[in-house]
Amino acid sequence: MKKRIGSYPRVRIEGGGRAVVSQAGAVLLVETVRKAGLDRAVSAALAPWRRPRVVHEPGKILLDVALAVALGGDCLADVGMLRAEPAVFGPVASDPTVSRLVDTLAAAGPKALAAIRSARAEAREHVWNVAKNAAPDASGQVTLDLDGVLVLAHSDKQDATATWKKTFGHRPLMGFVDHGSGGSGEPVAGLLRPGNAGSNTAADHIATA
Repeated sequence: MKKRIGSYPRVRIEGGGRAVVSQAGAVLLVETVRKAGLDRAVSAALAPWRRPRVVHEPGKILLDVALAVALGGDCLADVGMLRAEPAVFGPVASDPTVSRLVDTLAAAGPKALAAIRSARAEAREHVWNVAKNAAPDASGQVTLDLDGVLVLAHSDKQDATATWKKTFGHRPLMGFVDHGSGGSGEPVAGLLRPGNAGSNTAADHIATA
């Protein structure tokens, strides 16, 4: 069923009806993480925040949170859906451990954010090098699309405000690399902003780019 390689088990798909698991579609995401080298890059980048004799390393915890969000989660506790399937996701940290890591990285501020961004950049460079002529930068230039999106908040969250659509929440500015007509955009940057942030604020566009 599985063999542990890197941060996650390597899952073999069988049609015999035994050892059935939920969230099996996430295997595609896990394999993408593995092929891109994102697990290795994030683990190396967050090594300064790894405590001696730790059971769950920071890089794996952060990737688990990202996977939970991709599977529909909207809070840290939703990593529980991964914890329920160790054959797919391997050992998953407890909710208190996840929360402590987030608090630690938040306290580190720009230093932790820069480390995470460097890991993402390393994985992106690897994938684009593998893609060769199909990579977005093959022509010598990269087209970046910037777009503000609305994220609704159902309670008084930090920086949540009334939006121009008469809703309540946030309006982050997202950056996507244009893959052209043959593919969708690749998210590469995001700037957290309150819900009343402007659509054409030059300083925000420069900061995101």
